[in-house]
Amino acid sequence: MDKNLIIDVGVHTGEDTEFYLKKGFRVVGIEAHPKLYEATKKRLNLYIEKGQLTLLNLAISAKDEPVKFYANLERSFWGTISPDWAIRNKSSFDAPSIEITVEGRRFERILEEFGIPYYLKVDIEGADLLCIQALRQFNTKPQFLSIESTKTSWKELLEEFALLTELGYHKFKAINQGHVPKQVCPSPAREGQYIPHQFEYGASGLFGEETPGNWLSESEAIKVYKGIFWTYKIIGVNGIIYRFPIGKMFLDKLKIQEPWYDTHVSL
Repeated sequence: MDKNLIIDVGVHTGEDTEFYLKKGFRVVGIEAHPKLYEATKKRLNLYIEKGQLTLLNLAISAKDEPVKFYANLERSFWGTISPDWAIRNKSSFDAPSIEITVEGRRFERILEEFGIPYYLKVDIEGADLLCIQALRQFNTKPQFLSIESTKTSWKELLEEFALLTELGYHKFKAINQGHVPKQVCPSPAREGQYIPHQFEYGASGLFGEETPGNWLSESEAIKVYKGIFWTYKIIGVNGIIYRFPIGKMFLDKLKIQEPWYDTHVSL
């Protein structure tokens, strides 16, 4: 494991990548959307020139071959290789996508080329587990990793936790992504260098030992997710309240958003 390496799968506009770079880490960033890739390349070109950042324009997929990518027209961070997610975004959020073809690459190849990172951040809208499953092929694992866990299928959530424990992870946190812009970098730093940083909406936020809250066991984290699932059933986009026009108006007036959590884990 390279203790100075972070792999950021789902770079988007570089909001997380830039944070990791400023903290002194070397980063391999992966972004499938060609326009977002070019914009981020321009934004972070200084780090590329210094050799601190390697930016790849490709999608993580099950095979090393071109893959269909659905670029969302309303919310750029909803780009996905999953046609089911693209359909969901259009039907539930009135957020259509356009279909483009991009290079696809297995995550095993990324790890073979660049090595096992200290921290692996994955946020690729429905394809996160392609990266986690790839870790089965390697004896060494990242010290920390994070994924956006499912919040609609309890069976799939339990399968996620089973895979993570199979890989040797035994400490867990469920981090509310809606609160990330309020996170404050601890001083002194517990990961890399200290920097004052304001997180953008949509960023993954603090990682590793700097994440807020206490580490939980698998059973404790699953208990937390039971509450999250019930909340989603009530105020999620397909929840009970959203099924009634007056309920949606009420939630919109109070600016209450559906729950959105990342699972952070540690060896």
